[in-house]
Amino acid sequence: MPTSIASTTDASAKPTAASGGVQSLERAFDLLERMADAGGEVGLSELSAASGLPLPTIHRLMRTLVACGYVRQQPNRRYSLGPRLIRLGESASRLLGTWARPYLARLVEETGETANMALLDGDEIVYVAQVPSKHSMRMFTEVGRRVLPHSTGVGKALLAHTPAEEVRALLARTGMPAATEKTITTPEGFLDALEQVRRAGYAVDDNEQEIGVRCLAVSVPNSPTAAAISISGPAGRVTEAVAESFVPILQGVAAELSVALANQSPA
Repeated sequence: MPTSIASTTDASAKPTAASGGVQSLERAFDLLERMADAGGEVGLSELSAASGLPLPTIHRLMRTLVACGYVRQQPNRRYSLGPRLIRLGESASRLLGTWARPYLARLVEETGETANMALLDGDEIVYVAQVPSKHSMRMFTEVGRRVLPHSTGVGKALLAHTPAEEVRALLARTGMPAATEKTITTPEGFLDALEQVRRAGYAVDDNEQEIGVRCLAVSVPNSPTAAAISISGPAGRVTEAVAESFVPILQGVAAELSVALANQSPA
């Protein structure tokens, strides 16, 4: 087993009064989160400015994270997220999908359409769970598939409350390729769509990822990681008219799933 991160400092290895946790662990995970928020690669000075921790403390923590394989030091002396995190993330995603399946199954029962769960992983959307419709004509998205946010309902739902400058930065990194003739391909158009999501309380993919397919999506409130659920089906069945009855079902299931995910963690 790798050396414990808690052993990297003396004073920081004491439990904190506020949470009963180990301070150095809390700090290390905070640094990993900040690295992820910054796109996966940062310098020590950036981490110090963002976290408020002194450089020597950050250097000790990062040195241990590098030794454990959770962080890599690049030739330019900046630090990037390491490959060992991939296994942790994949295992966590599988568990998240397992916990979500009963809720997705209820969506299928109540709407008749395929139900999906997706996460925002870096700049991409990754599908972590799906329960297919019982219709002979149904939608299928492979679990583990990655897509860009701008052409999906779940992407809109996940980014709806992200500051506009962060959305623009993400779109600049990914580009906005057209999956269909209806895909939104400009930052202004996508930001307008996010405003519509905020007003309506749900997102729509109207033939934007695949012609003939329509999707309704909502975010999972207070999820431990940014998550959204959706139903998708042929555009002839998932119409604007049925959205009035489907969206409240989606929102109710998302709220219940939020509670269930919160209860997976110890108090």
